[in-house]
Amino acid sequence: MPADFNWAIGGEAGDGIDSTGKIFAQALSRAGRHVFTSKDFASRIRGGYTAYKIRTSVDQVQSVVDRLDVLIALTPRTVEENRDELHDGSVVIYDGSRTTMQGLDLPEGVVGLDVPLNELAEEAGGAIMRNVVALGAACEVSGFPIENLDSALQKRFGDKGTSIVENNEQAARLGRDYVGEEFDHEFDYELETTDADYVLLNGDEAIGMGALAAGCRFYAGYPITPATAVMEYLTGRIEKYGGHVVQAEDELAAINLALGAARAGARSMTATSGPGIDLMAETFGLVATSETPLVIANVMRSGPSTGMPTKQEQGDLNMMLYGGHGEVPRFVLAPTTVSECFWKTVEAFNLAEKYQLPVYLAGDLSLAVTEQTYPPEAFDMDEVEIDRGFVVDEETIADHKTPDGKFKPHEITDDGISPRAFPGTDGGAHMSTGLEHDELGRRTEDTEMRKKQVEKRNRKVETAIEREAFNYREFGDPDADTLVITWGSTEGALVEALSFLEEEGIEARVISVPYIFPRPDLSEAVEAAETTIVVECNERGQFANLVEHDVLERVERINKYDGVQFKADELAEMIQDVLGEPAEKSEVSQ
Repeated sequence: MPADFNWAIGGEAGDGIDSTGKIFAQALSRAGRHVFTSKDFASRIRGGYTAYKIRTSVDQVQSVVDRLDVLIALTPRTVEENRDELHDGSVVIYDGSRTTMQGLDLPEGVVGLDVPLNELAEEAGGAIMRNVVALGAACEVSGFPIENLDSALQKRFGDKGTSIVENNEQAARLGRDYVGEEFDHEFDYELETTDADYVLLNGDEAIGMGALAAGCRFYAGYPITPATAVMEYLTGRIEKYGGHVVQAEDELAAINLALGAARAGARSMTATSGPGIDLMAETFGLVATSETPLVIANVMRSGPSTGMPTKQEQGDLNMMLYGGHGEVPRFVLAPTTVSECFWKTVEAFNLAEKYQLPVYLAGDLSLAVTEQTYPPEAFDMDEVEIDRGFVVDEETIADHKTPDGKFKPHEITDDGISPRAFPGTDGGAHMSTGLEHDELGRRTEDTEMRKKQVEKRNRKVETAIEREAFNYREFGDPDADTLVITWGSTEGALVEALSFLEEEGIEARVISVPYIFPRPDLSEAVEAAETTIVVECNERGQFANLVEHDVLERVERINKYDGVQFKADELAEMIQDVLGEPAEKSEVSQ
């Protein structure tokens, strides 16, 4: 019996694939099993192939793999799309009235179960429940107690009334009983349950949860895949804490509304994806020059232009680092796991207010839509610290005024951080402008003041480097000759790839970087390695270019830009291919 179990459902967009997958994922997590999910969906409401994959184990799982144990195929294409992941002992559940297994070149030992999903669903109360019938059949095949499905069905349909919940429970049992009675086959799976208690959430939800924990009280956004779920999570929740969500007419309005709220003293954020980041670039500069703290979540997707809105990519790195006219100081944080989406969001708000700068929170589609299990203590609210930075009140503001009593919101300071007065602070009335300004916020073209303000704004990043711990995360063998560096969502697949490499006798050191700017010094680690490989989801190796610039040495690259996230076993094979012909180190020309 394999240590983990891999399940998937596939069909057409509009077939309820996502809700069905989430029901099963919730049932597994509530039964004390770890879960890691993956979604493949087309950029349209109906039509086009879509799938939901779950990898589950009693141990933590951090990636999907090229293996399917049970597949629910609602269309013939589902079988074709997943043929290469089926193996001896795999089970395909399908409805012969809609899907066929005939004429397909499947691996030997694959078992096909023709289950009349529509017919059984009608018996339970309606054809709309055919996917739940399939879940019941999957419970029988996998040895998963169907009672564990009931709580997930209650959560999904509870607000629709008791009869709807009961009908779905009946539909699941009809699917289970049909497989048990009609097929004389001994399946290889018996899913163990435990008493463990897990939280199941995705990266967008974790960002929203982190925003609430950090004290965010205003969110403005425009719907865009895959960032919309941040707004959906906050809506209905932030109001409980006195906050507001505003759906703006476009991305330009969204960031300007968020800027206005931040100027008014609220912790404020917006979230978007690549095209929205492009539109926000002008106001991004205004945020920086007015020294307003603001968090901007960029949930990346395939580009350029509209690109592939529902596919994975890490292609916006250069835009976040260099986007905007003029020289704009900023921070760029890149969470590496779903749980880090929570903690890095909290950190982003603290950095924004401590240094009065815009902060990019760089997620991606893989993190956004992937649901993963964590123990509740992974999100310990008692560990959340809120630092609002250099804020003056009626007692301390006098130290930051001109001799004639005017407050200096852009005061030249040694560390670059000026005093901040919330609206309503006695004696704190002031103005700020997008034009270059003096210490009072009044526009100026004085050459000396211009130099001082530019240097002051940039000095804040230097101060942050001195005061903050912009570290990396490390896994594997610290003394290995092979060093693999990554950033963002690829961490999980890379960490799990280590076990596949170990089976081949290959030891590797993995460094995962959650800080893109400022970023940690990697030169010592690269110097100690014989071969350095940078892994990322883009074609040009945008982070690899940064590493080469910083360490002045060439690195090997593994780039994936087909719209699909890395899988652990796939990544292990790619690393092996690179190590087959390791390149010699050479200096990078300046």
